[in-house]
Amino acid sequence: MQPCIFCRIVEGAIPTPFVYKDDEIVAFSDIQPQAPVHLLVVPRRHVGSLNEADDDMLLGRLLASARKAAAQAGLEQYRIVVNTGADAGQSVLHLHLHVLGGRVMAWPPG
Repeated sequence: MQPCIFCRIVEGAIPTPFVYKDDEIVAFSDIQPQAPVHLLVVPRRHVGSLNEADDDMLLGRLLASARKAAAQAGLEQYRIVVNTGADAGQSVLHLHLHVLGGRVMAWPPG
């Protein structure tokens, strides 16, 4: 089975500039941005979705990394979104957080 696109980005097979990176997590710009700033925060190891995440420490690090990536991008106000499953809008089956900012966000979102 082919690695997913996010696994390929993490391993460097698809060159992508990282806004943030550490030993466990990377963040990069979404290629189809839904806001002026739209980052994806991705664990380096493959986890299919939030439902498959069994490491609470990793989940906390993802959220902390999203905050750090937002700061790196100059955001003080932003929205974090996690889509879980196709009906919720998850199009890549690798857990990731969306960090959206740079404009006023409406509610409800979807």
